[in-house]
Amino acid sequence: MKYYLIAGEASGDLHGSNLMRSIKNRDEEADFRFLGGDLMQAQGGVLVKHYREMAYMGIIPVIRHADKIWANMKSCKKDIVRYRPDVVILIDYPGFNLQIAKFVKKHLDIPVHYYISPKVWAWKEYRVKSFKKYVDEMLCILPFEVDFYKKHRYRVHYVGNPIVDALAARDHQDEPFPAFITQYGLDNKPIIALLPGSRKREIEANLPVMLRASESFRDYQVIIAGAPGIEPDFYDTYADSYPLNVTVLFQQTYRILAQARAALVTSGTATLETALLNVPQVVC
Repeated sequence: MKYYLIAGEASGDLHGSNLMRSIKNRDEEADFRFLGGDLMQAQGGVLVKHYREMAYMGIIPVIRHADKIWANMKSCKKDIVRYRPDVVILIDYPGFNLQIAKFVKKHLDIPVHYYISPKVWAWKEYRVKSFKKYVDEMLCILPFEVDFYKKHRYRVHYVGNPIVDALAARDHQDEPFPAFITQYGLDNKPIIALLPGSRKREIEANLPVMLRASESFRDYQVIIAGAPGIEPDFYDTYADSYPLNVTVLFQQTYRILAQARAALVTSGTATLETALLNVPQVVC
């Protein structure tokens, strides 16, 4: 089968890559084309556009980049028409993906599956009407979402939470603290982990506050979990202005959290990951 997937941020890239891996186990002829990131690209197929060219957060950035967002959406629609997939799979990212779902159902009559429901139970509940109209299958990762949608007379499927699977399969699960700090040349001090988000706008808003909040803990060392798709130089601007030594590590979020005494975490997928690793956290 031919699969067209759309993930517009780092968490979607992670979940999309795990989904692609599972699909390949069931469909040896699976052919993928997608908007996503490095993790999805590692599973094979054609990366049409990287999510770092799509991830805009907040009203002002969205307005400022409206032309780019519109261009991305237009090119995505054209690409789906050319590719003619057997199914379109949308991963969270509702502002963009709902428009794609509407287009596909109205003009192409291709099945639309939504993997990982947007959190409409928290805000923008009116979007349920669009799901009912344009999405053939909604696959949820939080068990209470089944009852939430039931009151809207919309049948969905709970498929388990991929974060649980990712944590269970992670490397270095029993890593000793000395081995971790030795590998990265860190001090022999307890760690405060900073997870300021996966998009530049989030990081700009949260990282300065997180750094100021951690200044009082002089007996600790601060480690920033660098987001995929963000250049190291972007973090240097903030780390260089911090009075104490700050380390930025990429692709090591779970290892950092596993060694941390506490964490400051931007609200989102990372808060659940931090909680499942039993790390005390402040949600920002």
